[in-house]
Amino acid sequence: MRKFSMLGLVAAGLLISGSAFAAGDAAKGATVFNKCKACHSDVAGKNLVGPSLFGVVGRTAGTEAGYAYSAGVKALGYAWDEAKLDAWLTSPKAVVPGTKMTFAGLPNAQDRADLIAFLATKK
Repeated sequence: MRKFSMLGLVAAGLLISGSAFAAGDAAKGATVFNKCKACHSDVAGKNLVGPSLFGVVGRTAGTEAGYAYSAGVKALGYAWDEAKLDAWLTSPKAVVPGTKMTFAGLPNAQDRADLIAFLATKK
């Protein structure tokens, strides 16, 4: 009988599932979003200290109307998908040194997955 390492099983599971991310729970993500509410809205067109996050999933970085982004965010040039949002939410300053966003990040991977699932419902 062949033995498999736990890492090998996890890697195989990721290949089968096609995703390196935990499944997000939008209802739990709504609770995680409470950490974001001091600076961000989930209402279309309602920018606060940070841009509205309504429609952020799939939106090109740095393009929310009426918000003055840092040059670094405007220069990203890509649409926010699950992987890019996960990296950003882990450490915004690692993605864009000099970003205006002062939030250090969400260290918990499940919190990030839940938050992304919640943001994906805001269309």
